[in-house]
Amino acid sequence: MPPREAFTTPENYYATVLHELTHWTGHASRLDRNFSKTSRFGDESYAFEELVAELGAAFLVGHFGFVAATVENHASYMASWIKVLKNDKNAIFTAAKHAGAAMDYLLDIADKTVDQRDGYKIAA
Repeated sequence: MPPREAFTTPENYYATVLHELTHWTGHASRLDRNFSKTSRFGDESYAFEELVAELGAAFLVGHFGFVAATVENHASYMASWIKVLKNDKNAIFTAAKHAGAAMDYLLDIADKTVDQRDGYKIAA
Protein backbone atom coordinates (compact mmCIF):
# COMPACT_ATOMS: atom_id res chain seq x y z
CA MET A 1 0.00 0.00 0.00
CA PRO A 2 1.16 3.52 -0.67
CA PRO A 3 1.52 5.70 2.43
CA ARG A 4 -1.68 7.13 3.87
CA GLU A 5 -0.54 10.63 2.88
CA ALA A 6 -0.71 9.61 -0.80
CA PHE A 7 -4.52 9.49 -0.59
CA THR A 8 -6.80 12.51 -0.80
CA THR A 9 -8.60 11.56 2.44
CA PRO A 10 -8.09 9.03 5.23
CA GLU A 11 -11.41 7.44 4.20
CA ASN A 12 -10.09 6.79 0.70
CA TYR A 13 -6.99 5.16 2.16
CA TYR A 14 -9.08 2.84 4.31
CA ALA A 15 -11.44 2.04 1.43
CA THR A 16 -8.43 0.90 -0.61
CA VAL A 17 -6.99 -1.09 2.31
CA LEU A 18 -10.36 -2.81 2.78
CA HIS A 19 -10.51 -3.62 -0.96
CA GLU A 20 -7.06 -5.24 -0.77
CA LEU A 21 -7.93 -7.07 2.47
CA THR A 22 -11.01 -8.49 0.77
CA HIS A 23 -8.71 -9.88 -1.95
CA TRP A 24 -6.49 -11.31 0.82
CA THR A 25 -9.38 -13.36 2.19
CA GLY A 26 -9.59 -15.33 -1.06
CA HIS A 27 -6.36 -17.27 -0.44
CA ALA A 28 -6.70 -21.06 -0.15
CA SER A 29 -5.72 -20.90 3.55
CA ARG A 30 -8.54 -18.43 4.27
CA LEU A 31 -11.84 -18.54 2.34
CA ASP A 32 -10.40 -20.42 -0.67
CA ARG A 33 -12.05 -18.16 -3.23
CA ASN A 34 -10.64 -19.07 -6.63
CA PHE A 35 -12.87 -18.45 -9.62
CA SER A 36 -10.37 -19.70 -12.17
CA LYS A 37 -6.94 -21.27 -12.11
CA THR A 38 -6.10 -19.26 -15.23
CA SER A 39 -7.32 -15.85 -14.06
CA ARG A 40 -5.49 -13.08 -15.86
CA PHE A 41 -5.78 -9.33 -15.67
CA GLY A 42 -8.83 -8.27 -17.67
CA ASP A 43 -10.58 -11.64 -18.03
CA GLU A 44 -14.02 -12.40 -16.54
CA SER A 45 -12.79 -14.33 -13.50
CA TYR A 46 -10.39 -11.49 -12.68
CA ALA A 47 -13.25 -9.00 -13.09
CA PHE A 48 -15.46 -11.11 -10.84
CA GLU A 49 -12.83 -11.17 -8.09
CA GLU A 50 -12.51 -7.39 -8.43
CA LEU A 51 -16.28 -7.10 -8.05
CA VAL A 52 -16.14 -9.23 -4.88
CA ALA A 53 -13.29 -7.09 -3.51
CA GLU A 54 -15.11 -3.85 -4.28
CA LEU A 55 -18.36 -5.07 -2.74
CA GLY A 56 -16.46 -6.31 0.32
CA ALA A 57 -14.78 -2.93 0.67
CA ALA A 58 -18.14 -1.17 0.27
CA PHE A 59 -19.72 -3.37 2.97
CA LEU A 60 -16.81 -2.71 5.33
CA VAL A 61 -16.70 1.02 4.57
CA GLY A 62 -20.38 1.14 5.49
CA HIS A 63 -19.81 -0.96 8.60
CA PHE A 64 -17.09 1.39 9.84
CA GLY A 65 -18.97 4.54 8.79
CA PHE A 66 -16.49 5.90 6.26
CA VAL A 67 -19.28 7.57 4.32
CA ALA A 68 -16.95 10.06 2.63
CA ALA A 69 -14.93 7.29 0.94
CA THR A 70 -14.89 7.56 -2.83
CA VAL A 71 -12.09 5.92 -4.67
CA GLU A 72 -12.28 7.04 -8.27
CA ASN A 73 -9.86 4.50 -9.74
CA HIS A 74 -12.05 1.64 -8.49
CA ALA A 75 -14.65 2.79 -11.00
CA SER A 76 -12.23 1.87 -13.80
CA TYR A 77 -13.22 -1.76 -13.25
CA MET A 78 -16.86 -1.04 -14.08
CA ALA A 79 -16.68 -2.01 -17.78
CA SER A 80 -15.43 -5.48 -16.92
CA TRP A 81 -18.03 -5.84 -14.14
CA ILE A 82 -20.80 -4.94 -16.56
CA LYS A 83 -19.67 -7.70 -18.91
CA VAL A 84 -19.72 -10.23 -16.07
CA LEU A 85 -23.11 -9.03 -14.85
CA LYS A 86 -24.61 -9.16 -18.36
CA ASN A 87 -23.34 -12.72 -18.89
CA ASP A 88 -24.71 -14.04 -15.59
CA LYS A 89 -27.88 -12.64 -14.06
CA ASN A 90 -26.97 -14.17 -10.67
CA ALA A 91 -23.40 -12.83 -10.62
CA ILE A 92 -24.22 -9.88 -8.37
CA PHE A 93 -25.80 -12.18 -5.79
CA THR A 94 -22.87 -14.60 -5.92
CA ALA A 95 -20.38 -11.74 -5.63
CA ALA A 96 -22.32 -10.24 -2.72
CA LYS A 97 -22.33 -13.62 -0.96
CA HIS A 98 -18.55 -13.91 -1.30
CA ALA A 99 -18.07 -10.27 -0.27
CA GLY A 100 -20.23 -10.82 2.81
CA ALA A 101 -18.22 -13.89 3.75
CA ALA A 102 -15.01 -11.86 3.36
CA MET A 103 -16.43 -9.09 5.55
CA ASP A 104 -17.43 -11.61 8.23
CA TYR A 105 -13.99 -13.23 8.07
CA LEU A 106 -12.18 -9.90 8.48
CA LEU A 107 -14.46 -8.70 11.28
CA ASP A 108 -13.96 -12.02 13.08
CA ILE A 109 -10.18 -11.58 12.87
CA ALA A 110 -10.54 -8.02 14.16
CA ASP A 111 -12.69 -9.20 17.07
CA LYS A 112 -10.19 -11.92 18.00
CA THR A 113 -7.30 -9.47 17.75
CA VAL A 114 -9.00 -7.04 20.12
CA ASP A 115 -9.87 -9.88 22.51
CA GLN A 116 -6.30 -11.21 22.55
CA ARG A 117 -4.54 -7.86 22.71
CA ASP A 118 -6.72 -6.05 25.19
CA GLY A 119 -8.47 -8.88 26.96
CA TYR A 120 -11.85 -7.37 26.21
CA LYS A 121 -14.10 -6.61 23.31
CA ILE A 122 -15.57 -3.21 22.57
CA ALA A 123 -19.28 -3.47 21.76
CA ALA A 124 -20.23 -1.98 18.41
